[in-house]
Amino acid sequence: MEFSRQQLAMRCVRMSILVNAGLAVLKLLTGIFARSAALVSDAVHNFADLISGVVLLFGVQLSHKQADNDHNYGHERFECVTALALALLVGGVGLGIGYHGVVQLLVWDFYAAPVPGAAALVAAVVSIAAKEALFWTMRHYARRVDSGALMADAWHNRADALASIGSFVGILGARLGWPMMDSMAAIVISLFVLKTAIQITRDALSKMTDRACDNETLQRIQQLILQHPGVLGIEKCKTRLFGNRVFVDVHILIDDASTLLQAKTIAKQVHDTVESDFPKVKHCSVHFA
Repeated sequence: MEFSRQQLAMRCVRMSILVNAGLAVLKLLTGIFARSAALVSDAVHNFADLISGVVLLFGVQLSHKQADNDHNYGHERFECVTALALALLVGGVGLGIGYHGVVQLLVWDFYAAPVPGAAALVAAVVSIAAKEALFWTMRHYARRVDSGALMADAWHNRADALASIGSFVGILGARLGWPMMDSMAAIVISLFVLKTAIQITRDALSKMTDRACDNETLQRIQQLILQHPGVLGIEKCKTRLFGNRVFVDVHILIDDASTLLQAKTIAKQVHDTVESDFPKVKHCSVHFA
């Protein structure tokens, strides 16, 4: 059974929500009973992931809407808006976790603090495995449906896996006689989370500010156009990102002896060829001289 891009994206987001819900409950309960500050902090992060997943769900659904009277060029940029919302949520969680870890380092009597139980180590390992699996799955589908928002969430899950490694190290250190390691791990987690938020923000902003596509894609488009019969050269070729899609504006040079009908035919053929060979191109505007 074949699924559309939107259906695949929605299935992927729902899977992410379910996994994060399970991990959040597991780590919160285990962190409380095993007395692990790092694991509780990681659980709070997962609860924020649930909110991010809901935001992503609505964002992906909205970005696949067809063009209408209010959005003549489509809704692809809503993926960027969604990614920025995710970055804001992730950044806020990162700051909160970091603040909590610093306070613990400053005011706690670590040598009187309880040592995390062995169950906390098991929960951390489960989290690392689940988050890494979720990263590879979401990255696969993000590439398949060409979704910037899904890719942002995929890397978010990779950061979570690294953060859970920090939790594991912190819990293990606390159990080996270095109680402060548990709270230091919470600070390390916050740094991973903040780094992810910055990366997501930079990628989303680049797609919302009419940035040109990468040079490799531009060169491939130009080579395809120059190979077309009747095209003598390219006067200029401009591109701009629109969410996860690309607009192309190209001025081609044709033989002065060509009739207006011939010129229009060549331009139409170039337009069709570019949009056919490059699925990411939302529209190719061809001018001739």
